[in-house]
Amino acid sequence: MNNKTNNLESIWKILPLRIRDPLSAQISDEDVLQEIRLRAGQKVLFYCDGQEHTLKTKENCMITPEEVQETIQYATGYSLYAYEQELKQGYITIEGGHRIGIAGQVIMEQNGVRNFRYISSVNIRVAHQVRGCADAVMPYLTSQGNVYNTLIIAPPGCGKTTLLRDMIRQIANGCDHLKGKTVGVVDERSELGGCYLGIRQNDLGVRTDLLDACPKADGMLMLIRSMGPEVIAVDEIGSEEEVGILRYAMHCGCRTLATVHGESYQEIRDKPLFEEFFRLRLFERYIVLCRGERIGQLEGVYDHQGTKIC
Repeated sequence: MNNKTNNLESIWKILPLRIRDPLSAQISDEDVLQEIRLRAGQKVLFYCDGQEHTLKTKENCMITPEEVQETIQYATGYSLYAYEQELKQGYITIEGGHRIGIAGQVIMEQNGVRNFRYISSVNIRVAHQVRGCADAVMPYLTSQGNVYNTLIIAPPGCGKTTLLRDMIRQIANGCDHLKGKTVGVVDERSELGGCYLGIRQNDLGVRTDLLDACPKADGMLMLIRSMGPEVIAVDEIGSEEEVGILRYAMHCGCRTLATVHGESYQEIRDKPLFEEFFRLRLFERYIVLCRGERIGQLEGVYDHQGTKIC
């Protein structure tokens, strides 16, 4: 696939006019673009294959506040009001499933952030669907047609969401290791499905039901009560409430897939929040990704006893 024309077309459309062509020209078809960061008064930075680059132009390439606003206007179709709920979470999702993170001066209300008064920074995160990236771990995640309760551990930016997305797709469609299963996904930050106008942009399989922009704890309960999932998948668990509902889902007979930020198996094992999971051996598989030469580099797969099996 031509990375520049197919996957990135919706991103070029929302960039300030002054930097569209120079940035497109600086990124080759072989580059894997991950992020573009626009900060008022600063140079344009972009990241390919984990490496930071600066936009090179003959003229001053400092982004102006007006150009940050221009980007937001393009991304929202000149209708910030229509994206108010997403803005409360600090992001906007555009066509293609790409997520636009924002920062600046917020407007507060009693229940938290209501909106933004001034937006000074934009982080354009490129959605990546890598079909087949879970092939190497799938043989270790299934047994006799069932899916093991699995936790993916990785530092930020190391591909755990991409891996989880492909695991969901393979489990929902069926693969060499199991028949297709009904999967319920709670996509709180619209990263797994990358929904745009309610339609998921990423392939999560034919037997997947998705709750988009829904809090993880609430969403897991909703799925259990109404959709009868065989497998539940959530990204980036981290609160006591989320951990408690995940444990409840396991006790209800749902197989679970989840991710968590961490540098190693031992780091997560030592966190009090996960003490009961390890003590009761509720997770049967742990996939650990590490910082390496490429995104999504596998450090190892561990069983419920902490023994490295891959």
